[in-house]
Amino acid sequence: MTTANKNESNGAELERCQTAIEERLSSCFVSNGEGYATLLDSMRYSLLAGGKRIRPVICMKFCEAAGGATQNALGAACAIEMMHTYSLIHDDLPCMDDDDTRRGLPSNHIKYGEFTATLAGDALQAAAFETLLKSGMQPESIITSAQILAETAGVHGICGGQYLDISGEGEQQSQEELTEICELKTAAMVSAAARIGVAAAGGTRGQAEAAGRYASAVGLAFQIRDDVLDQTATTNELGKPAGSDKDNGKATFMTLLGPVACEGLIVSETQKAIEALAGEFDNTRFLEWLAHTLAERKY
Repeated sequence: MTTANKNESNGAELERCQTAIEERLSSCFVSNGEGYATLLDSMRYSLLAGGKRIRPVICMKFCEAAGGATQNALGAACAIEMMHTYSLIHDDLPCMDDDDTRRGLPSNHIKYGEFTATLAGDALQAAAFETLLKSGMQPESIITSAQILAETAGVHGICGGQYLDISGEGEQQSQEELTEICELKTAAMVSAAARIGVAAAGGTRGQAEAAGRYASAVGLAFQIRDDVLDQTATTNELGKPAGSDKDNGKATFMTLLGPVACEGLIVSETQKAIEALAGEFDNTRFLEWLAHTLAERKY
């Protein structure tokens, strides 16, 4: 198979997974005239606002790589996307990153108000666990997955990373400090998705560890690319304000290292991700392609 054909095949598989995820998510939080219908609308607004769905796709494809069917991890994958969406809603709040747009649309708090947006995020975090518990996976897989998701959502994951990110605004930070923020705020959720995918398939500890290494490296490369794009892409391309990190006084990999060093780190982390897969899975072609695709993205 030629490179072009491989890219086309992998692209079609990505679209297949994304479609399955969109269809499942679109059935969630539909209002039936409840007194809190606006809260449900707010949750759906951000959950269905688009996005690449990379985390749930990684969950489904690691389930497949570990010997399961992608469909077996669909419920868990949607739970991960709910958790991710909660974090985005809260990140955009005025007391956090104070961003007015997300994915080319008004941020949740701009459209629905700050208190509704805050509650929408809270409700999505709870719904993530409810969805995971009702996912239909084996009990052992659910327990393992819930533990992973809880650890990732808390102080040792996205909450801890957000705290370090916000509290460090306006301060000079080292590469090690920036890497720690990224590992907690961005890479942790990608790693959780990969490890939960392995759990959904009943995979081995070695597979879970390899999945975590792959996803951590992909997550770091993803964040560095985000930092580059924040200064090189347009607001229209990004779907959120370009240059917002600089405006908020945030230290980023781009401001600390410059574009050449950032590109080098993206390449090395992507290679690290691919090497992590060796020997643990039978077929990693899609996961390798995805790592390269994310590293080379333009928006």
